[in-house]
Amino acid sequence: MPSHVPQLDQVQRVASKVPEVTIAFWVIKVLTTGVGETTSDFLFHHLAPPVAILLGLAALIAAFVAQFRVRRYVPWIYWSAVGMVSVFGTMAADVVHVGFGVPYLALTIGYALIVAGLFAAWYATERTLSIRTVTTRRRESFYWATVLATFALGTATGDLTAKTLHLGYLSSTILFAVIIAIPALAHRTIGLNAIAAFWFAYIVTRPLGASYADWFAGPADDGGLGIGTGPVTLVGTAAIVAAVGYVTRRGRQRLPHDGA
Repeated sequence: MPSHVPQLDQVQRVASKVPEVTIAFWVIKVLTTGVGETTSDFLFHHLAPPVAILLGLAALIAAFVAQFRVRRYVPWIYWSAVGMVSVFGTMAADVVHVGFGVPYLALTIGYALIVAGLFAAWYATERTLSIRTVTTRRRESFYWATVLATFALGTATGDLTAKTLHLGYLSSTILFAVIIAIPALAHRTIGLNAIAAFWFAYIVTRPLGASYADWFAGPADDGGLGIGTGPVTLVGTAAIVAAVGYVTRRGRQRLPHDGA
């Protein structure tokens, strides 16, 4: 192989705007989905809905501005953006249901169509849905639009199973924990495409996180443990900060070896 190939490979990794898909990635992703759920609920319970929405939107825009300005993956910036997407994605689903009375089933179908449409447009434009190729502004725009839509879809789906189908938060948590294992098993056993497996699991992390967060925070008469949205948000945020700090330190330790 030519000697310049490793250098080009290193440049591509440095330029990537999303993290590698590791166990740490999935742990932080599930944590952000849960914190997004409880943060949104906390804001709606303690602020007027228009104020909560404007606050969530402002935080989302600020996070996106920071994410789009950097030229490479920066853990705390990337995961801050994911966290704000989680909060606002929850609001997007809840406002449409509570404010306009749209049933969770209709919301789930509607957001599923939006996600499918974004995937179709992304693939038609870029000929790939791989997150490893998110190295241009246009691909990054497709990526974050899709991520935001998946959070809204996951919120509606989690509420559909817990409330409309009356499974409750704990049963919904178990259900989605089982479902999220399907793409990994399908990838290993029947050769499911890795990109399809990734997005399948990515979408399911949202209802999984929302369900366990609601189970912890929700009142006992609603099937929860009654801990409250505030405490669950604080503990979850602390766990995210610790996990992001870990991957940041690990990345710095590995950097000299990557360049060798």
